Amino acid sequence: MNTGLGILLPTGQDQWDDARRLVDFGVQAERFGFDSVWANDTLLGPRIEPLAMLAALSSATERVTLGTAALLPAFRRPVMAAQEIASIDHLSGGRLIVTVGAGFPGRSEIEYAVSEVPWERRFGRLDDTVALWRALWSGERAFHGKVLRFDDLPESTPSYRPGGPPIWLGGASPSALDRTGRLYDGWLPYPPDPADYRAGLAAVRRAAASAGRPDDAISPALFVTVLITEDVDGVERRLDSYCRSTYGLPYETVRTIQAVVAGPVERVAATLSRYTAAGASQLVCRIAAPSLDSQLVQMELLAKTVRPALS
Repeated sequence: MNTGLGILLPTGQDQWDDARRLVDFGVQAERFGFDSVWANDTLLGPRIEPLAMLAALSSATERVTLGTAALLPAFRRPVMAAQEIASIDHLSGGRLIVTVGAGFPGRSEIEYAVSEVPWERRFGRLDDTVALWRALWSGERAFHGKVLRFDDLPESTPSYRPGGPPIWLGGASPSALDRTGRLYDGWLPYPPDPADYRAGLAAVRRAAASAGRPDDAISPALFVTVLITEDVDGVERRLDSYCRSTYGLPYETVRTIQAVVAGPVERVAATLSRYTAAGASQLVCRIAAPSLDSQLVQMELLAKTVRPALS
């Protein structure tokens, strides 16, 4: 079975000089043979908003899946977000995947505050929001969840596909694994060890089975930061610079939290193959390079050298 290979768009303003080049980046990813193109979401710093980014790509591309990695629904009014997502599902001809998350403790509290959404009960709010979207896309006119309740919903834009686009969950905590298996269509975590990925996927599948769902109800994917370089001596310095710019944290800290693969082509391909052997059928690659131009070079390397090794 071939492994799906995706690329994360560098939507942060510090990575591009003209935002319209991001559309060209996505088009180039499709030409290079990537299976998917993704945009992430944060209010911590200037960037192109992910749903706007994917809407722009929906008419500029023809084949690639368009995804969020990940969208934080708490930043948006849920009924309006359902309409936005359904619109992109139509504009893309059903090529959309929506990965969602609830944010990061110690980092996302301010994002919730400026969105006027309480940090407490964020996981219940997230699950209710996704269930509300699905209800709206199916034409339901009322919704009663644990956090969100609406007695009189307006008629909403139906999704392109019956039931809506696939909704994936990011995260690998025990509760996230359980909720993924019970409620979501895919799993997009970033564990730093392939053994942890294998164990997490097993837990997701146990939760799915207990909810009466088959194993193949959940698409297993991996979010991974990648850098191809022959400069073995300087690679950690480059990763440290990238992590400090992106998170304000040193590489030594980030590597204990997230999957980071760097070095010569053979090392990168071998490490990614360990994750596919652990069950990941799709890889979403974030390139640890500082600019759009340097990411284009890395993207071509991934397509021409790493992708064939994963097929």
